[in-house]
Amino acid sequence: MSHDRILIYGAYGYTGELIARQAVSEGLSPVLSGRNAAGVAALAQSLGLDARPFDLEGDTVAGQLADIDVVLHCAGPFVDTAPAMVAACIATGTHYLDITGEIEVFEHVFGRDADARETGAVLCPGAGFDVVPTDCLAAALAESLPDATELALGFESRSGLSPGTAKTSVEGLAGGGRVRRNGRIVKVALAADVREIDFGDGPKHAMTIPWGDVSTAYYSTRIPSIAVYMPMSPGRIRQVRWLNWARPLLGLSPVKNFLKARAGRVRGPDAATRARHGTRVWGEVRNASGEVRVGRLQVANGYDVTVHASLALARRLLTDAPEGGAYTPSKLAGSAFVETLPGSGRIAITNE
Repeated sequence: MSHDRILIYGAYGYTGELIARQAVSEGLSPVLSGRNAAGVAALAQSLGLDARPFDLEGDTVAGQLADIDVVLHCAGPFVDTAPAMVAACIATGTHYLDITGEIEVFEHVFGRDADARETGAVLCPGAGFDVVPTDCLAAALAESLPDATELALGFESRSGLSPGTAKTSVEGLAGGGRVRRNGRIVKVALAADVREIDFGDGPKHAMTIPWGDVSTAYYSTRIPSIAVYMPMSPGRIRQVRWLNWARPLLGLSPVKNFLKARAGRVRGPDAATRARHGTRVWGEVRNASGEVRVGRLQVANGYDVTVHASLALARRLLTDAPEGGAYTPSKLAGSAFVETLPGSGRIAITNE
C-alpha cells in the first residue's frame, strides 16, 4: 500500500465535515466520500480534495478501497452502515476507524478480530469522543489497580448534539439500558442505577446510560463488571425512567421515523459553543477487597475531541500500524493518548 491515503466516509455530515476541514488544515489530503454525490462533490470542491461518492450496498464497496490505506467512517447510524464498510476493509486489508458509540457496532467489530488478523486490517471503532477519553481513563485505572473487578465511568458535557448523534440516540431509546455483569453485556432499564458522582466540581446525581464503554472497556481492561453514568437532574431522571413504560412504542417504525425526522433538524454546536463547553470525565475501579481508585480528566468539547483523536489515530495507522485485528483506542495508542489531544489535561488518579 502507498501508506498515505485516507478516505473519510460521510464527510458532508456535521462531524465528518469538521474532520475533513481539520485534515486539510493539518496538511492532509483525504479522499471525501459518502452516498450523497452532490454533498460529497460540493465539500470536496470547496476544500480542493478528491471526491469519491459510493453507497454501501452490494458487492462493490471493496473496489472503492483498492488504493486507500485508512478509512475514517463517519456515517451513522453505524449499526446500519458499519458492517459493510468493515467487511470491505477486511477484504482489502484497509485499516478501519469510526466514530461510533454504539455497543452493537463495537461487538460486531470485535467479532471480526480473527478475520482482520488474516488480512492485516486494523479495526478501531470509537476513535472519537465515543470512546477515547473514557477508554483511556479506564485503561489507566486498570493499570493502577490490576485486580479490579468493577469499573464505573462517566462524563459531564453541556454541548449540544449533532443531527447524527441525535438520530443514533433515538435508535437507542427502544433498546433500553446496558451494563456489563460478570463479563456479559445485559439489558437493564433506562436509568437503572442512580448515584452521586463528583466529576470535578461537586457531587451530582448521575444515571446509567448505554454508552460504548460497556463494550470497549472490557476489551481494554478485562474488568468483568462495567457501567457508565451521565449527570442528570432528579426531574430528568424521573422522565427517563418513565420512558421505560413507553419503550415498546419507541421501537415501532412510525414512531422511530417521526423522532428521527425531528432529530434531523438539530444543528450541531458551532465553534464558539464548542469552545465554551469542555467535558469532565470520571472513573472508578474497585477490587474484591474493597480497594478503590478514582480517576478524573478534563478534555475539550466532545466534537473537538472526535476531530483531533480520529485524525491522530489515522496518522498513526499510516505510519506505525500494529498487526491486524480489532483494537480499542487505548490498546492502539496507549492510555496516555488522550492527554496528547488539544484541550486535554492529564489523568489524575487518587485512592478514595
